[in-house]
Amino acid sequence: MSTKPRIEIRDRIRELRRVPASQLIPNLKNWHRHPDKQRKAMRAVLEEIGYADALLARQDDSGHLILIDGHLRADVTPTQDVPVLILDVTAAEADKILATLDPLASMAEFDTDAWTALIEDIDSDLPDFRALLEELNPQTNVSNIEDDAAPEPPAVAVTMPADLWLLGNHRLLCSD
Repeated sequence: MSTKPRIEIRDRIRELRRVPASQLIPNLKNWHRHPDKQRKAMRAVLEEIGYADALLARQDDSGHLILIDGHLRADVTPTQDVPVLILDVTAAEADKILATLDPLASMAEFDTDAWTALIEDIDSDLPDFRALLEELNPQTNVSNIEDDAAPEPPAVAVTMPADLWLLGNHRLLCSD
């Protein structure tokens, strides 16, 4: 029996700070584009729950905080003080985080039964939040298209670069 060598994982979190969102500098290399539909959904989640996750940033040589992750949350709440994890990373390391954080999360497989159990008892008085849960539910987004039928493309694309679509045992990673 072989044992894998223990890997030492560094803790790169320097501090948690609350900062006015308007003072955070967007990362010029941020590859996410957030359509109005997503902005509305994010606003609904923040109104329903509030901030339950920190944005990620690094501090440059002049002391400015450069966003790594959380651009949309900062953008929809510009007048709020937001929780920010300040990371002890270089600009090159921040690029690696920006390039891999969301794509790694999208590689997770979807468990319909677990999802159904999770949302079954969720209640909300906010219509936008209820609509978001309904839209995220894969059971309500199942198409009634014949297996070999090619549907007409939508007027507005719903797929964005780096979207990962799970198609049974197959995955489709979208490019530009």
